[in-house]
Amino acid sequence: MVNELNESMDGKEVVLAGWVYEVRETAKITFLILRDSTGLVQVTAKRGEVDRSVINAMSLPKESVITVVGVLKKNREAKKGFEIIPKKVTDLNPLSRQIPFDVTGKVPAEIDVRLNYRYVDIRRLESTAIFNIESTILQSFRNFLIERKFKEIRSPTLVEAATEGGSDVFAVEYFERKAYLAQSPQFYKQFALVAGLDKVFMIVPVFRAEKSNTIYHLTEVTQMDIEIAFADDNDAIKLLGEMVVYIIKEVLKNNQEDLKTLNADLKVPEVKVITYTEAIAALNKKGAHMKFGDDISRVEEEKLQQIYGDGLIVKDYPREIKAFYSMPKEDDPRIAKGYDFIYKGLEISSGAQRIHLPEVLIESIKRKGLNPKDFEFYIDAFRYGAPPHAGWSIGLERFAMKITGAKNIRECSLFPRDRKRLLP
Repeated sequence: MVNELNESMDGKEVVLAGWVYEVRETAKITFLILRDSTGLVQVTAKRGEVDRSVINAMSLPKESVITVVGVLKKNREAKKGFEIIPKKVTDLNPLSRQIPFDVTGKVPAEIDVRLNYRYVDIRRLESTAIFNIESTILQSFRNFLIERKFKEIRSPTLVEAATEGGSDVFAVEYFERKAYLAQSPQFYKQFALVAGLDKVFMIVPVFRAEKSNTIYHLTEVTQMDIEIAFADDNDAIKLLGEMVVYIIKEVLKNNQEDLKTLNADLKVPEVKVITYTEAIAALNKKGAHMKFGDDISRVEEEKLQQIYGDGLIVKDYPREIKAFYSMPKEDDPRIAKGYDFIYKGLEISSGAQRIHLPEVLIESIKRKGLNPKDFEFYIDAFRYGAPPHAGWSIGLERFAMKITGAKNIRECSLFPRDRKRLLP
């Protein structure tokens, strides 16, 4: 791998494998830039010093997949401080089709064209950088929670009832009856706590049949979820703030080259916590005309960033705009113990203290205009000694979008699914 090479290996023979990023030829020298998932390295062949057959073998189309056997040599003029003097270049699979767009980015390509050939698009340095950062996000999420004695669990993708009680679900034929693709692992996180697992987390795909074509929405996304027993909303909010800061610090520590490739401006935010009422008042001072019960729109999330900075948790939402399983406040039943994390002007996380009392849950389901009988299996779980509990989820692609500076959430999904796209 390119990142395993360094100047201390001067004079040693190395073997590299990757793709041809670029070939430049002059009267005396042929330069081949080889790319693998870790970066670029220069292969330099001077006429009279390198066998002619090797130089000829370097005249390859961009994106040819090759191996290079050569000697590492210090060169202060090379970008990495060294270059490879080739002894052998092998084309492992000669191209049989033309590459559909310029992977170097010198000739821009529309995002739909790139997504049609996503397996080529991911070779772009920018795409590789995004997924390197996503890998760090996922590993950091796991490490943070494992260090705190959380248990990783899995939940089903096929469910009998729509988790949120809404219509934005994908129905599938399940033998002789209908099932749905899960909108959320919510019920199963809670069941795990009822079962006595205390602190759990999971990384799962979820599916939302939202007829949206915005740059912020996908029909399949990855959620990073946690749930903690014997906890309230404030406990979960504290953990959420700590988690976001931890992940950003890990990206800054491990992905500096990727951030440079993306020209991404990333800093550790100061996380502030305000109430929904405070948020509405602040927005109204800036010219908004919001009243209690209005949801906070994307435009208003961006305004809150301007007022409070990159890291903001808004809590104590009206019950009407939070899920039915959100616990109402004891001193004001109009308010749910729910909260959102708005990072760089975009909601990346949502959570709440959950209702663990069956009678309160039934009332809340009815309040949403839903039928408690449709959720009997869920309500029953809390009749067997369920502890108070709270949790949240972070949307991986949205979080990555803001960390990397990507302009479209599709850039942060390996093979994105939206209202129109099912391939590749």
